Amino acid sequence: MLWRTVWAQEYQRDARGVRWRGHKQRPPGAARIVSPHDVDARCGVKRGSAWDGYKTHLTESCDDDLPHLITCTATTPATTDDHQLTAAVHQTLTERGLKPAEHYMDGGYTSAKIILQARALGVEVIGPVKQAGGRPALQGSGYAATDFRIDWHTRQVTCPQGRTSTRWSDTVIGGEPRIHIDFSGAGCTNCPAKDICTTAAYRVLTLLPREEHELLQQRRAEQQTEEWKKRYHTRAGVEGSISQAVRRAGARRTRYRGLAKTSLAQVLTAAALNLYRLDAWWTGTPLGTTRISHYEQLALSLAA
Repeated sequence: MLWRTVWAQEYQRDARGVRWRGHKQRPPGAARIVSPHDVDARCGVKRGSAWDGYKTHLTESCDDDLPHLITCTATTPATTDDHQLTAAVHQTLTERGLKPAEHYMDGGYTSAKIILQARALGVEVIGPVKQAGGRPALQGSGYAATDFRIDWHTRQVTCPQGRTSTRWSDTVIGGEPRIHIDFSGAGCTNCPAKDICTTAAYRVLTLLPREEHELLQQRRAEQQTEEWKKRYHTRAGVEGSISQAVRRAGARRTRYRGLAKTSLAQVLTAAALNLYRLDAWWTGTPLGTTRISHYEQLALSLAA
């Protein structure tokens, strides 16, 4: 209620719309009430689309010789980041005796830390991780962190020009451990490659802890191979589950107010879809194929 009161006092409406006063006191999105009818709803934004409400995360089994059933649903406010759900989903599945050996996930649910935490539980997370910024120096597009040689034992980093770092310090950023690397200001100023390396006075690197860093480099290399891409194709089936939940059960529109009731409704929706899938399995109904519009069919026929 305090955030709601502050928010109401921080803007004024006129004929042109909304004009804000005092941005520093504007509440964060996770605390900002977007509807007086549902105080749990939040405004979410993804790929340029915005909505007021919630997110529902679906997990399903994907064994070829068994029916594909939804094994877990998790409903959160729309502002909750996807990666915050991974550990909770694994814990729920483990407690119910449904812990998977392999879990195929979208990139939003993965990180080096999450992959390591899942391995400690006996779950192998299969999903892409973000690529490093920048490109190899030979392409002339600037130096990425992968272009620097790291010596973990001596706690030193060597840049592509052969200069070594002058400072290695352990720090915490956003509550997570990180390694902060500084290079010499004098060395960077006189470096012939400074213009393609950094616009600051000297180069700075921020690294993950060693185990996470090395896992990240390994996964980035793996996900570029055709073998890994073919393996990850298994995840595509969950997009059909989302489509089925939306088209058959109207999962994208909540009929209730509040997170608790909306969450229960999504669980009931998942149970109904499982009954439908069991019926299809027992009656030998084949899985649906990807829908192709008439226009796409015409384009494919002309291309052939």
